[in-house]
Amino acid sequence: MQKTVIIKCGGSTMEQLPDAFFQAIARLQREGRQIVIVHGGGPAINSMLDRVQIKPQFVDGLRVTCEDTLRVVEMVLCGSINKGLVRRLTQAGAKAWGVSGVDGQMLIARKTAKPLGWVGDMAKTDTAIPQAILAQGYIPVIAPLSVSEDGANTYNINADVAAGAIAAALAAEKLLMVTDVPGILRPQTDGTKAVVAQTSAEEIRDMIQSGIITGGMIPKVQAALDALAQGVDQVVICRGTAEDLLGICTGEAIGTTVKMNVSHAN
Repeated sequence: MQKTVIIKCGGSTMEQLPDAFFQAIARLQREGRQIVIVHGGGPAINSMLDRVQIKPQFVDGLRVTCEDTLRVVEMVLCGSINKGLVRRLTQAGAKAWGVSGVDGQMLIARKTAKPLGWVGDMAKTDTAIPQAILAQGYIPVIAPLSVSEDGANTYNINADVAAGAIAAALAAEKLLMVTDVPGILRPQTDGTKAVVAQTSAEEIRDMIQSGIITGGMIPKVQAALDALAQGVDQVVICRGTAEDLLGICTGEAIGTTVKMNVSHAN
């Protein structure tokens, strides 16, 4: 069975993604790779919230979603961001199909107990929709919204968490988390920072505790650990360049590779 590669595109990086990145995805699709894209949209959501005079709030790098914010999140994620990505993929020669986690109850969630408003904790992932899209020769482009089991409520889901859950449910070979940094960065004695090439679940917990991993990187690595625990082979945190994408898919050591256990970490 063809292994799937999940690519999570962070909202802060999407406008900077070059045409060559989407051309690389189109090339991988032509070569027979099964690609699924999960996207965020933070800056575009913040821009729209500013226009409608709603002040964004965050707790531990996660967006607080009131009812008014949820309407904006749904509009931006499922509208301009999702269809913009589909257009760029189409222009690059790929075949893409945009959906959200609400469609077909792909992502079922329960309202989180954390003080985050209409934000969901993942409960179940149904892969019928992405598998059907893949079977038709398209790349599913998924907006990270979820629905309650009874269909009554929509919840915002952190895109990293959604990508991890989808990667686990599809038994993906790799989950690539595309961000604006080359990987997890560790401070050096000379004041610079170096990319951690390989790391493990245990070392990540140590780096969170010691303050090396902070802010928005925390939900990324926690989603990575969840995906690994559910059977994903590896998670790679990397930049959004064509070279990085193609290199990772051919087995090159690029960015930060996270596995359950590694023999050593640098």
